[in-house]
Amino acid sequence: MHSLSFPSSSSALLPSLFAFNSSHLLSLQPRKLNRLRSHFFSPKLVSFSQSDRYKAFAVSSTSPPEETVSEDDFHEKDWSFLESMEIDSTEHTKKIEKIIEAGEISESSRILVSVSSEAFVDRLVESSPSQLLLIVHDSLFVLACVKEKYDKVKCWQGEFIYVPEKWSPLDVVFLYFLPALPFDLDDVFKTLSQRCSSGARVVISHPQGREGLEQQRKEFADVVVSDLPDDSTLRNVAKKHSFELTQFVDEQGLYLAVLNFSGQ
Repeated sequence: MHSLSFPSSSSALLPSLFAFNSSHLLSLQPRKLNRLRSHFFSPKLVSFSQSDRYKAFAVSSTSPPEETVSEDDFHEKDWSFLESMEIDSTEHTKKIEKIIEAGEISESSRILVSVSSEAFVDRLVESSPSQLLLIVHDSLFVLACVKEKYDKVKCWQGEFIYVPEKWSPLDVVFLYFLPALPFDLDDVFKTLSQRCSSGARVVISHPQGREGLEQQRKEFADVVVSDLPDDSTLRNVAKKHSFELTQFVDEQGLYLAVLNFSGQ
């Protein structure tokens, strides 16, 4: 299990964010975070590229020297396609709003968002006040950028099925990019059944639909590791874990599935 929780203060997380010479480029991805007893990095400068941009961030910490994670333990996957999906158009904005509205968020909602773009998080924060917003992502870069902008948003780096129970029960879960999760659909819903409140809503989406997903699979095979489930598969697996499929859209330019949880 690889996981990293970010501190509540964005100033502690990102004392600097700046352009960096490409000759010093390092790849970043946690592979040995189980060596950490602390949730924070020791001071270190790391950098990486995303969508042809070279960036770096320094992370401060009180971790002792023996808890240091070297740059060799990291390799950041290319998640730039998530941002490229966020086309600045009226049509795309409507799709994002439709996805968010499907969650039926209230001010008391406890929300988890798995593998999303920064733009989706921006829109969610702006449009939908909530009690808790937890962003789960494999990318430290994405989470660092979110935390820099939104100090109150919780960020957790790691594998979806290992999200700690301390944030439960969840009222709304957005699986924004399900094909990035390297788990069987059954494992995903088993985890959801253990984390969701009675009546919780799970929203699975892709704002470009299957056609967009297939193009992403060709270009980002290391990230796109599973598929979008069809109607019958999703319905059958969800039912085993007390979820009911209440809405299903599988069109050329949009995939949207909404499920209600009746357990607990």
